[in-house]
Amino acid sequence: MNNFQIKERDNSSNARIGLLTTAHGVIETPVFMPVGTLATVKSLSSEDLTNYVNSDIILSNTYHLYIRPSDTLIHKLGGLHKFMNWSKPILTDSGGFQVFSLAKLTKKSDEGVEFQSHIDGSYHLFTPQKVMEIQENLNSDIMMIFDDCINHNSSEIDLKKAMQRTTNWAKICKKSKRSSNLLFGIIQGGVNISLRKQHLSEITDIGFDGYAIGGLSVGEPKEEMYKIINSIGPEMPYYYPRYLMGVGTPKDIVFAVLNGVDMFDCVLPTRNARNGTLFTSEGKINIKNQEYRDKDEPLDKECQCFTCQNYSKAYLRHLFISKEILSYRLNTIHNLFFYTSLMKKVKQHIKSGTLKTFYNYINESRLFD
Repeated sequence: MNNFQIKERDNSSNARIGLLTTAHGVIETPVFMPVGTLATVKSLSSEDLTNYVNSDIILSNTYHLYIRPSDTLIHKLGGLHKFMNWSKPILTDSGGFQVFSLAKLTKKSDEGVEFQSHIDGSYHLFTPQKVMEIQENLNSDIMMIFDDCINHNSSEIDLKKAMQRTTNWAKICKKSKRSSNLLFGIIQGGVNISLRKQHLSEITDIGFDGYAIGGLSVGEPKEEMYKIINSIGPEMPYYYPRYLMGVGTPKDIVFAVLNGVDMFDCVLPTRNARNGTLFTSEGKINIKNQEYRDKDEPLDKECQCFTCQNYSKAYLRHLFISKEILSYRLNTIHNLFFYTSLMKKVKQHIKSGTLKTFYNYINESRLFD
């Protein structure tokens, strides 16, 4: 059974509006998923996400939750939803990127990856079977296959090895799956279009509930990322959800939607919020700047978020300069609400056939560069 239905299409591009059915609810796409790495979107409660951000789905991380507090403990306590008091869908990434970027690798083989924890240096082995076991202990609605992540500028030989390993691991992940929860495949291949298309064919031949583009927004030039999105997005299986992992800016997201992508996650809005960089309809601002010291006005007069409806730029600057914890919460609510609102605008433009015009405005105005 296909859990994804396409409701509307933009005849002038590959953009579409869909419904993705999961065990914990139906998600309307295109959708942005706030990153809740450690079973929390930093500084926000699950109630904040529901009441003030209007999030329909969040992302958590397999590697981090395995390391601390452990997937077995979360399973014992009733699963990730109960653990964090979140009743809506959760996607867990496979941990492949975190093993690559955070842990101290000790050995990589066709069996899996041996690594040392970034917390205490303890030794661990991630195999495709183990990654599936962890995600099923967490009981995430959407699980990701274990993929072999390598540097984007790796040689073609190394890219092919990583692709083959990811394909083999994808087959094992599918075979190891025990739950009825969804499982997405991941397409690798660096910034090489022909390798990406080859791997797309390999992963779709296995057959999954959805498909993701991995290995982008990891240091490659922006034009290279756009080239891959433009080439691969429209060729991914049409009647399945398409997920672009770890991307990105408002401009990146709208560009990807134009090319048929449905799902996104990125730490950008939450990390920027904690650093005082806030998204508004007039572009990004840094709230610590002196010019906001006495501004008795909201961050964004067009914004309906809890922060903009109740607090001034002057107060938000005061909180940030004073290093008050409340600064993180109010800034994060605003930035995530901005992204939620962006996705609503994207859907409206798809319905009216004006998404290309909206993208051109964002691109030419350079509001979010």
